[in-house]
Amino acid sequence: MNFHSKPLVLPFLFFLLAGTILFHAQAQTVRFWYHFDNADNPMTSLVEKFESENPGIQIEAENIPWNSYYDQLYTSIAAGDAPDAAMVKLNALPRLLEMEALVSLDNYFSNWAGKANVQENLFELTRAADGKHYYLPVQYVILYLYYRADLFAELGLQVPNTCEDFRTVAKALTRDTNGDGRPDTYGFGFRGGKGGHDHWASLTLSRNGVGFGKGQLTSAEGVKGTQFVLDLFQKDKVFPPSAPNDGFKEIIGAFQAGVTAMTIHHIGSSKGMVEALGDKVSAAPVPECGGGHWTAFGDESTAIFSSAEDKDAAWKWISFLSSDGNNAEFNKATGQLPVTKTDSAKWNLHEKRFVDATVASLPYAQLLPNASETADFTNSVWPISMQRALTGQIDARAMNREIDSLYNP
Repeated sequence: MNFHSKPLVLPFLFFLLAGTILFHAQAQTVRFWYHFDNADNPMTSLVEKFESENPGIQIEAENIPWNSYYDQLYTSIAAGDAPDAAMVKLNALPRLLEMEALVSLDNYFSNWAGKANVQENLFELTRAADGKHYYLPVQYVILYLYYRADLFAELGLQVPNTCEDFRTVAKALTRDTNGDGRPDTYGFGFRGGKGGHDHWASLTLSRNGVGFGKGQLTSAEGVKGTQFVLDLFQKDKVFPPSAPNDGFKEIIGAFQAGVTAMTIHHIGSSKGMVEALGDKVSAAPVPECGGGHWTAFGDESTAIFSSAEDKDAAWKWISFLSSDGNNAEFNKATGQLPVTKTDSAKWNLHEKRFVDATVASLPYAQLLPNASETADFTNSVWPISMQRALTGQIDARAMNREIDSLYNP
C-alpha cells in the first residue's frame, strides 16, 4: 500500500460527502397522489426512470385508496397539506376551482412539445368553464357500440350509422330461433337501471338543440329522442323484458351469452367480451341520431396544486406521465387507454378493433353537466323516471320534464 497517498484521500472523501449532502439538500421533492387498484403497479419503475432523466427532482408517489381518495384530497387542501400534483377527474374540477386549489397549465401547454402527440379533442373536453386548462389528460375511455359481427354477417346487416338504421338492424336481430314463440335473441341490451343514462343519452342528447338547458329536453326534438327509446322497447320489442331493471352486469352478461346482439359500453369490458365470444364481437361508434352523435367520455387527468413549492418540477413530472412510452406504462396498470397518439397506435393491451372504435368515437365524446344536480340525475332522477317511462307509468314528455325541472327549477 502506498501510504503517501493518504493525505489526498481524506480531503477527497470530504468533498464527495459534502457534494452528496448538498445535492440532497437542493433536490426538489414532488409529492404525487394517485389511485391504482392493480397489484401490478408500474409507478416505482416510472419514478426511477423520471429521476434518472431529471437529476435534482425526487418523486414521492403515494397510492391512495379510491374509496377515500377525494375525501383525503379535499381535507389535505383545506389543511394546507395538499400534494404537489395528483390524479383528478373532471367532476372534481368545480370544487377544486372554488377552493382555489389549482394552477392553470396553459403556459406550460404552449411550450410543451408533447401537446401535439395527445389525442384530438381531449384538451377541449378537459377545458374548464373559464376557458383555461387546469388538467393534463393521462387516460380515458369512451363508450361505443358493441355488436355481434357473426350475426350481422349471417343476416347480411351493416353496422348502423343512424338511429333509423339502428332500429332496422335491432328489429332484424330480434329473433325466435327455436320456434317457441319467444325471442331467443334481442337486438339491443338497454341498461334501464342506474348507470344507463349513457344509453339514453346516445339516442336522445345527440339531437339538434337537445341538452340540459332550460326547455331543451321538453322541446319537440327532446321528447322525440326519449320516445324513440320507449318505442324500441314497447312497440318494436328489441330490448329484453328485463330492460327497465337491467344494470351493468345484466347487459354485459346478456351480450356475452348471446341473449342480445348489440349493447353500449367501453373498452374496459372488451377483455371479457373476447373471452366469451372471440372474433364474433366487434365495435363501432354509436349511431348518429337526429343530426348528431353523443357518447360518454370517461376521464382521468393530472393537475398541479397552487400550494406546490416547485410548480415547474411538478409540471415536468405530470407531463412525463402523459408522454410517449411513459403513458403506455401508466395505463397498463389502469386498463384504460393512453392519451398519446403514438402509444395508441402500438397499443396491444386491448384488441385493435376496440381501440379503433374508441379513437373513432373521440370527436363525439361529451360530458354530463359539471353541476351538483348531475349526481341526483344519475343516481335517482334518471333511473326512476326511465323505469317509469319504460313500464308505461309516464310518457316521454313527463320523463323529460322531470329531468328539465331538476336542472332548471
